[in-house]
Amino acid sequence: MDADLYDEFGNYIGPELESDEEEEEGYGDREPEAQEYDEEGAEDQGEEMDATPMAVVLHEDKRYYPAALEVFGPEVETIVQEEDNQPLDKPLVAPIKKKKFQLKEQDLPETVYNMEFLADMMDNPNLIRNVALIGHLHHGKTTFVDCLIRQTHPGFRSTEERNLRYTDTLFTEQERGVGIKAIPVTLVLPDVKNKSYLINVFDTPGHVNFSDEVTAAERICDGVVLFVDAAEGVMLNTERLLKHAVQEKLAITVCINKIDRLMLELKLPPQDAYYKLRHIVEEINGLLSLYSDDENPKIVSPILGNVCFASSQYAVCFTLKSFANIYAQTYDGININEFARRLWGDIYFNSKTRKFTKKSPHGSAQRSFVEFILEPLYKIFAQVVGDVDTTLPAVLDELGIKLTKEEMKINIRPLLRLICNKFLGDFSGFVDMCVQHIPSPVDNARPKVQHIYTGPLDTVLAEAMCNCDPDGHLMVYSTKMYPTEDCTFFQVLARVMSGTLHAGQEVKVLGENYTLADEEDSRILTVGRLWIYEARYKVEVSRVPAGNWVLIEGIDQPIVKTSTITDLTISDDLYIFQPLKFNTQSVIKIAVEPVNPSELPKMLDGLRKVNKSYPLLATRVEESGEHVVLGTGELYLDCVMHDLRKMYSEIDIKVADPVVAFCETVVETSSLKCFAETPNKKNKITMIAEPLEKGLAEDIENEVVQISWNKKRLGEFFQTKYDWDLLAARSIWAFGPDSTGPNILVDDTLPSEVDKGLLSSVKDSIVQGFQWGTREGPLCEEPIRNVKFKILDAVIALEPLHRGGGQIIPTARRVAYSAFLMATPRLMEPYLFVEVQAPADCVSAVYTVLAKRRGHVTQDAPVPGSPLYTIKAFIPAIDSFGFETDLRTHTQGQAFCLSVFHHWQIVPGDPLDKSIVIRPLEPQPATHLAREFMIKTRRRKGLSEDVSINKFFDDPMLLELARQDVMLNYPL
Repeated sequence: MDADLYDEFGNYIGPELESDEEEEEGYGDREPEAQEYDEEGAEDQGEEMDATPMAVVLHEDKRYYPAALEVFGPEVETIVQEEDNQPLDKPLVAPIKKKKFQLKEQDLPETVYNMEFLADMMDNPNLIRNVALIGHLHHGKTTFVDCLIRQTHPGFRSTEERNLRYTDTLFTEQERGVGIKAIPVTLVLPDVKNKSYLINVFDTPGHVNFSDEVTAAERICDGVVLFVDAAEGVMLNTERLLKHAVQEKLAITVCINKIDRLMLELKLPPQDAYYKLRHIVEEINGLLSLYSDDENPKIVSPILGNVCFASSQYAVCFTLKSFANIYAQTYDGININEFARRLWGDIYFNSKTRKFTKKSPHGSAQRSFVEFILEPLYKIFAQVVGDVDTTLPAVLDELGIKLTKEEMKINIRPLLRLICNKFLGDFSGFVDMCVQHIPSPVDNARPKVQHIYTGPLDTVLAEAMCNCDPDGHLMVYSTKMYPTEDCTFFQVLARVMSGTLHAGQEVKVLGENYTLADEEDSRILTVGRLWIYEARYKVEVSRVPAGNWVLIEGIDQPIVKTSTITDLTISDDLYIFQPLKFNTQSVIKIAVEPVNPSELPKMLDGLRKVNKSYPLLATRVEESGEHVVLGTGELYLDCVMHDLRKMYSEIDIKVADPVVAFCETVVETSSLKCFAETPNKKNKITMIAEPLEKGLAEDIENEVVQISWNKKRLGEFFQTKYDWDLLAARSIWAFGPDSTGPNILVDDTLPSEVDKGLLSSVKDSIVQGFQWGTREGPLCEEPIRNVKFKILDAVIALEPLHRGGGQIIPTARRVAYSAFLMATPRLMEPYLFVEVQAPADCVSAVYTVLAKRRGHVTQDAPVPGSPLYTIKAFIPAIDSFGFETDLRTHTQGQAFCLSVFHHWQIVPGDPLDKSIVIRPLEPQPATHLAREFMIKTRRRKGLSEDVSINKFFDDPMLLELARQDVMLNYPL
């Protein structure tokens, strides 16, 4: 076929043909013969190829153009479709979307150490420290990490940005100036003696809403550095995080940061600055003694070396020892340790005798800390800020600090940072503090395993973990997940507890629901690549030994929150590491649905991913089909919704007005014994409900008491602390709705009246019914709280066939509900603890805003050494929406507040009082609130308007109620 006679589409463009020639050559009006092609477009062997390029060849319901074959080659399939299969608003070939939610991953940057050296150090766990930087919002944790990055990464040294914010990798974090995710960085840092250590640093968010990130970070650390702003002192989240670190059994060190604020902002004289610093140390020690269980609680003190002082903004960080080292480099014969011990407390230096004394040598004498540390710092700051051109060069000469002419001309802040850095050197004091006071993975292995491992400690597997043995069986504990750049899957951050993890290794991944009895939550997967996570870049490694953190690819699919990763050769019984235990609860609730209903699968996929990304986020589906997201606060849910809409599902999502989770409780003992018969009429259970003693629910939730204890220990606890009689204390069957649920089931039957053998045979079924009931109460299907259910009597069928779980479980639940409804039920709502910082003239406005929202102030006091007041208050969570905006409006933006869940409190009013009429869009008096909350919650969940006791009471029980005339408020 002559290609010049046809165009690229196969149309004939040659000279016109004679009619007889047309007939001869086959280009006339006759139909061309259809030719058959096999799958690859090749000609069938038995027939002659038609040279007509316009001939359409049919094969397996597809049309092929032979001309297209010639133009594009035999590999190309050309298909003609009769009608559009794609909407007109969708492009035929969609452009590739590049998602931009976080900073692009960098190539390996230049560092002061070799990456091979960093990888080699991972083999020596004695030289590793796993540290979390924790503290209140804006107390300088991220800026502190920036200083460590500038010290180890020369490429960032010249940057004159005030804040590098290296670990804020999300754009939302950088825009808001608030950390949202906990990010780890692994660095090789030298101590005072210039010995290198591998420091794994976890930079955590300071906002109280994101304390779940801190919990996830702390779980794989061996110690924490608590950051406290020198000007603000101990704040709301400082106290909570300190308490949580004590509960997690971590070594605690302190960094008093932003000491520059005492000089430049508060303009305190050196003596007052010392008092302010000492006050902070004393306050922290007071909290440590309050929260520690030990008789001799740990204390922090600059003398011990577990307190350092810093100004992240000006690259200052020192301990007493590292500052003493500066003097030792200038003056010979100074014993660094002895000198450092005398630089804190009421110790004075007598310049005449050249000795330190506890008594002031003269009236104007300064304490040694002021004389040797604060005054030199004050002088440097004063010279740079006040008199750069005249006296500063002389001072720098005296200190041996050399600057170029260009450096002398830079702005004040960068110049101050440069001079402080040259004067005080690197952050060796911080490294020294971590090395001395935070144990290595080897030293802390046994306490760590005892705290987080659910299995027995006398097995070969546990022993390998307790020894941090890199040659033992593989056990890895993961607590965090980070999305990839395109947000399609996650990389898992974990700590290797024992053994060595290799890239490409087959492992078994156990989820939080895995038990020996139910092994469903386990998967065998292949590990992809392994990395050391460095916030903005990753260092790929082929293996990671015990004691280290690692970022793992390819195993995220079955993991929801935390997981236990093991090798396949373990023959012992497998147990998992404990799920995370948070210091707050998710009580703020929003309902979500896609704007376009057909995009529901995309939203569900997004919810699954966002659930992996936030440790404390809870998502569930109500019976009405409503998708509910629970979080800790407004900012938290705002970040969740941003991620859900933009990162994970990329669809428009509607959000309902926020509401809160409720609980149900009772305030009296049941007015009569409630009983229920099983459907087969062969069994009968009698029960009453009554409120628990004050503080008991919290003790159960905080695991001060555990149901797994033996009867003797359990009995002693309830007898001594809550004054229960011994028989009742030893007859506790269960806590509910789970092993740490704030309700108790007690067997209060007497052996003379009830066959205990038969009763114990149905114990598991009754407990299941009790736990089912307490998970969803009868008022509005919210969890029951603070209730003790007592079994008073039980008639159990003799034949096992008649007392199966199908008969007993729903009956136990029904009798629990009826006992609950007979004991004056009430709703409980979550209350938030609010801490407001405001100038003195704004305090009255804060009171006004709180009063409008059913809030009440518990304390207002001036912050020592600053012009601010701290107001502490409680506010119902349901009235807290928009509180922060309201507060700023009333105080012209001068007040700043943080709020966090604190406790549950009974809502005023009777939820079952039918005389209350709820009119739409009308504010209700306080006594109607419980009824209003219950009805609106029931409506939202698609339940009937009111509680119907017909569902929970048998006919004999209803007759009993009628006889006793206690059916005043209960609708039939």
